Amino acid sequence: MAKSEKKNVFLVTGAASGIGAAAIRLLLADGARVCAADMQRIGLDGIAPKQLDNLKTIRCDVSKETDCKRAVADTVKAFGGLDSVLHFAGIHSVQSWEELDADEFAKLYAVNVIGSFLITKAAGQYMKDHGGGAIVMTGSGSMNSGGTGGNGRGGPAYTATKGAIIALHRSMARSLGPHGIRVNAVSPGSTTTAMTADYSEEALTNVARRTALGRIGRADEIAAVAIFLCSDKASYISGEIVNVNGGGSFGI
Repeated sequence: MAKSEKKNVFLVTGAASGIGAAAIRLLLADGARVCAADMQRIGLDGIAPKQLDNLKTIRCDVSKETDCKRAVADTVKAFGGLDSVLHFAGIHSVQSWEELDADEFAKLYAVNVIGSFLITKAAGQYMKDHGGGAIVMTGSGSMNSGGTGGNGRGGPAYTATKGAIIALHRSMARSLGPHGIRVNAVSPGSTTTAMTADYSEEALTNVARRTALGRIGRADEIAAVAIFLCSDKASYISGEIVNVNGGGSFGI
């Protein structure tokens, strides 16, 4: 089967809320066809109640290889191809180094790091034989700031897994590039999502003050950058991490 004619078929993980849900709204508004994947039930009323012909929802645990393969297969079956993957699925941990144990660390690693690899592998296996594509993973500003946990903020396990994702995406960009597949990452700062819902008021205020723009980001602002990285306008960008944090930290 050939690559989809209009190059607008997306698989979005972590689609039930936050950045994933925001990405789906933006994509559908632009006429894209979207397979929305999440462990949780995806509430369609808040995403696209009038555009369901372009949207398929599936349950997917990205830490399981069979689920990732099925997500790709379901997308291809529904829309005739797969052009881009926006991988936002992940779990959070606010535990400090003193609270954290091996089980919690392993759980985060399985979803955040292994899950990023498995969904990229599944998509890459399809894309390499069908004209290439684009994949975007998700890092976090916590890896730049050295998040220590508490007050709703990411701790050592979360921070470490997000750092690992950056190394992984660069390796996959190098591995998949010869097949015409670009792999990039967005690294959000604090964003209004379920992950920041547990921040204390003091933490929210302090985070906003540390940004150059003086505020916390919106989910659609992160999603828009990820979508851009899948577009033809980003056709010569691969292996890059784009910080989307309002000037909370600066990278080179």
